[in-house]
Amino acid sequence: MNTFKYLLVGAMLIGAGLPAAAQDSKTKIDEITKIIKSKPADLADQVKAVYKKNKKNAPVLLGIGRAYYEVKDTANARLYAEYARKADSKYSPVYILLGDLEALNSDGGNAAVQYQQAIYFDPKNPDAYYKYASVYRKVSPSEAVAKLEELRAQRPDIAVDALAGRIYYSSNRFDDAIKSFAKVDMNSMEPVDLTDYAMSLWFTQKYDKSLEVAKFALTKQPRDAGFNRLAFFNSTDLKDYDSALTYADALFNKSDSAKFSYFDYTYYGNALSGANKHAEAIDMYKKALEQEITDKSKRAGVIKQLSDGYKQNDDYVNAIKTYDDFLKFVETPSATDIAGLAQLYTQYANTLQGDEKLATFKKAEGVYDEMEQKFPNAVEYTTFMKARVNSYMDPETKDGKAKPFYEKLAGMIEPKADKDAADKARLVECYRYLGYYTLLQNDKDGADVYWKKILELDPDNAIAKQALGITE
Repeated sequence: MNTFKYLLVGAMLIGAGLPAAAQDSKTKIDEITKIIKSKPADLADQVKAVYKKNKKNAPVLLGIGRAYYEVKDTANARLYAEYARKADSKYSPVYILLGDLEALNSDGGNAAVQYQQAIYFDPKNPDAYYKYASVYRKVSPSEAVAKLEELRAQRPDIAVDALAGRIYYSSNRFDDAIKSFAKVDMNSMEPVDLTDYAMSLWFTQKYDKSLEVAKFALTKQPRDAGFNRLAFFNSTDLKDYDSALTYADALFNKSDSAKFSYFDYTYYGNALSGANKHAEAIDMYKKALEQEITDKSKRAGVIKQLSDGYKQNDDYVNAIKTYDDFLKFVETPSATDIAGLAQLYTQYANTLQGDEKLATFKKAEGVYDEMEQKFPNAVEYTTFMKARVNSYMDPETKDGKAKPFYEKLAGMIEPKADKDAADKARLVECYRYLGYYTLLQNDKDGADVYWKKILELDPDNAIAKQALGITE
């Protein structure tokens, strides 16, 4: 079993109102914890001195063990946990640390045994129930949550549904997590619960509600990077780009201890693009590509977004160059991926004039040729697109450049027994072009054949009716 996400929940019962002896122990624990974390040269001697004075003080001995655990010195953590157990075998937190050590060692079974011991010696200790549930969630999230119901009976003051939400969230059961969190007053939730609640909603595309939770959390922690990020992402997904950019500024410039990934910069680019700030969006996509992206497919996705950014900024030269980089980078380009390059060439050509325009249309046609070779099953689509590209190269239909392609396409669709709406629409386009071209060749009877075919598919087609002289 892997190390668990919430292995260190934090003490839930330590606070104000402790007895004097407990306060004294807490002071000692705080002091020795600082020493262990600072790792002085005489660490062993200082810890030994505290140990000698507290051989029967289970909380202090356990505090030493917990401090060692936090610096990943598991040998000493276990040693002092055993010292604490020897001092007081019924001290519930001892078994929580022992359980944590087993969990850290990927032994969920023994971890659960230790947590159950903690529950046995203190049935009201919420940490024990939650950690038991955390290790058991790998076996059955539902049974893990059922364990928490035992806590509800012992501690009605604890937000058990929030703990259940955490279990479901860490098991990727987001709908169940949402149902659990929804039962809890957000004012009583800990930051981790608000985070998990908002994330569960975001993962299930409930952006409005996720934003609501994030905004509530920001009223308490306005400089929290996680909540600013969630508000930013949700606002972007909701296409509220002005708000998204406000939260993006809060994340990048007004959050404490914020660390950024390529995903943050990509979302920033999306928000800027949505706000029609395309040049700035391009800068963000470039920034995203400067970050570490271990997944090759995700890096390819960002490259494609950069290409889209260039296109939206009407920079087709860089859009095409970057899209070509995307096709080279992606492991196995799909037919749709390849078609995207042809579409870029077509869009670019429509902004040009003269020979450059024709040459760019020919590049688009060449991409469809390549696509047809790689994906023979796409021949109907590529033929259709090549027909259109050639019609763009011959806008007045003088040379009939698109004729052989429309004839080929019609020949592929006509034999189909069941023609869907898309088939019929493509046939109408074929016949319209062929009819017009035939008419330009002074062959009205030949053209009428095509107009009549159109009316068989679309009886109300105004162009065909006009060509045949049909009046209402």
